[in-house]
Amino acid sequence: MNRIISPSMLSADFGHLERDTRMIDASAAQWIHIDVMDGVFVPNISFGFPVLKAIRAASPKFMDVHLMIVEPERYVKRFVEAGADLVTVHAEAVKDLRAALEMIRACGAKSGVSIKPATPVSEVSEVLDAADLVLIMSVEPGFGGQSFIPGSTEKVRELRRLIDQKGTGTLIEIDGGVSAANAGELFAAGCDALVAGSAVFKAEDPQAEILKMLNAK
Repeated sequence: MNRIISPSMLSADFGHLERDTRMIDASAAQWIHIDVMDGVFVPNISFGFPVLKAIRAASPKFMDVHLMIVEPERYVKRFVEAGADLVTVHAEAVKDLRAALEMIRACGAKSGVSIKPATPVSEVSEVLDAADLVLIMSVEPGFGGQSFIPGSTEKVRELRRLIDQKGTGTLIEIDGGVSAANAGELFAAGCDALVAGSAVFKAEDPQAEILKMLNAK
């Protein structure tokens, strides 16, 4: 099983974005998580292409881009061109999920699908062969700093069983309320990648906090 930490730049200091990106670049975190929100699919607005390009310029690390937007297919190619290595779309935001995932791969990026807390794992069971990653939201998407929703760990276990049965090798990522306190349990349940925002950027020593998560038991 992989152990990947993907710090969420939504929790970074936007006034010192380059500084915070370079700090993450120098850390043990393997990925950088970018939340893109349009104010329609979720009630908040965040990064666009210029910010993504600026983060890419400050770090060569794997860029994990989570699109919380309607009609994400319209923008996939531009996000890949801006530096995304992985583009994740929401199962609830697309009409043809398989086509959207195939489009991401065709643009040269890894394909990801995310599900909200109320969406069952079964919604993605038929597209696992087209998805390099499934992102389970363990908070309602749209804002950082929320508490972990109980039951999300069981969702991870269910998805891990399904992936193992199908043999697709799809990675599991979780986002929301993740910290060193629950990282060990989440990795043990079957997660490959943990997205952490507030737990990293509000820590006294963010780089040490990332190591704590990676080594959590």
